Amino acid sequence: MPPVLDVDVLLLFSTALAAKRRPAELVEIVAALDLVNGNIPGEEKLSEAFARLGTRGLLQEAGGGIALTPAAEKLIEILPRKGEHAERLFELKGLLGTHATSADGPLINLAPEQLRAAILAHRAAAAGRAKNLLVPKPKPESTQARPGQRQRKPMPKARKR
Repeated sequence: MPPVLDVDVLLLFSTALAAKRRPAELVEIVAALDLVNGNIPGEEKLSEAFARLGTRGLLQEAGGGIALTPAAEKLIEILPRKGEHAERLFELKGLLGTHATSADGPLINLAPEQLRAAILAHRAAAAGRAKNLLVPKPKPESTQARPGQRQRKPMPKARKR
């Protein structure tokens, strides 16, 4: 059984986030990687990870993008729906460790130059005024009540008869 690398887990999870309804483009996968991990692995590591996940039968090229295979979709469905990214990545790493690999998958050969161009396009979009829809909504830090929201008056004490 081949070892499960962290970049493989990150790439598979990011592809699952980016390819919900259609095959994801490289820029979308890079944006999901940035969202999940906070930084983007190197082009060479990503190129090798695409090749490994393709030959293991978890990723495929489809419609000008990258999509999950049915085996990978089953792994993603097992993950808990509500949870932090770190918890879901930990679970996915365990699932990939026990996953029976099929060596019949096609090789996904992406040159590091293609990945570098996608990373640069993502960074340019992040620096611009475009809105990244993969970024989660910020949570409010203050717990104080909103203005105009008052508490109810307490019920009067019951009188003795």
